[in-house]
Amino acid sequence: MTEDRTADAWQDTAMGQPPRNRRELRVKLLWIGVWLVFLSSPVEDLTSGRHTTGATVAGALGLTAFVGVYLSLVFRRMGKPFSPRLTVSLIAVLGVLAPVLAYSLGSAWLGLFVYVSVACGATLPVPAAYWAIPTTGAVMYLVGLRSNEKEARGLLLLVVLIGFAMVGVGQLIRTTVELRKARATVAQLAANEERLRLARDLHDLLGHSLSLITLKSELAGRMLPGHPDKAAQQIADIEQVSRQALVDVREAVTGYRRPRLAAELAGTQVALTAAGVTAEMPAEPDLAGVPEEAESALAWALREAVTNVVRHSGADKCLVQLTQRQTLDGPMLELCVEDNGSGGSGSGPGNGLTGLTERMEKAGGSLEAGRIKHGFRLVARVPSPLPGDVGSGA
Repeated sequence: MTEDRTADAWQDTAMGQPPRNRRELRVKLLWIGVWLVFLSSPVEDLTSGRHTTGATVAGALGLTAFVGVYLSLVFRRMGKPFSPRLTVSLIAVLGVLAPVLAYSLGSAWLGLFVYVSVACGATLPVPAAYWAIPTTGAVMYLVGLRSNEKEARGLLLLVVLIGFAMVGVGQLIRTTVELRKARATVAQLAANEERLRLARDLHDLLGHSLSLITLKSELAGRMLPGHPDKAAQQIADIEQVSRQALVDVREAVTGYRRPRLAAELAGTQVALTAAGVTAEMPAEPDLAGVPEEAESALAWALREAVTNVVRHSGADKCLVQLTQRQTLDGPMLELCVEDNGSGGSGSGPGNGLTGLTERMEKAGGSLEAGRIKHGFRLVARVPSPLPGDVGSGA
């Protein structure tokens, strides 16, 4: 185990994004391929021998072109910004092939209009889809009157409903993409704000000290060699100011690096969910009065435990509890992280747990970690003056 969170634990789902690996590609192909069930009737019609050789070859070529255009349109354009020329051109090809094939080869080909409706709902803007989908259904019904009115009437509702359902799916994907972009923007703004805060703090910490050091250095230079005693006093003052500035910078950096328990709890929920682990989290704790060193130690313990769950344990469930307990050593704030995994392959405590134990002892607390009957449990305790329970598992 390590104290650093891996980026893999924080990756979000790829809804509305192009597939980033083979697994996502297979999932997307499977989702799109489910709709190809409506091709069973045209394929069966082609292999039945009811048509002439020329009609069969033409039908096979037309069906291949139809499926290729459909997959290209839905796979590449779904959830993407509307591209009028490309999208409308591909939908027009589908809109020509579907009625031509259905009119020429019979009612078994009416199912192609389902794909036209799906393509309209998934790729067109909502206002355009609202009239394109009913139009597709009307054309299907008119073509079906020639061969099988009853089947056309039965498919009409399906064509319209599936088309409008895909409008909702398309809107959901577009909204997800927009939310992802908004989240990235918020993260960038937060990073910029943090950099500005760091710049302000460093200016406040070092601006006065560095100005004073510069001034006294100039004074010391003017006093030499005529007044060495006064120059030595100025140099001593410079040393004192620089030492204090170094202390201030170290304290500031320590504050920046110190993790916060509330932030770690929020990050834990995201990390476990992204890793496919069902998480039971405590309510947002009230940490007023908890020493910063104790809170920081618990935050490190939570980070270490969750890193182990995500990377090594193979668990699918994780319980996180934060409780105030009265012990023989006084009131303690206790963090418990329990999972149903293996706890890793190591035979003893790793460097992460060893360093974490030292960190907890420095904060006046303790750490217990080990396998239990159905998994692994880590319990960290720090002194706390908080009265009552500060949160428990859901």
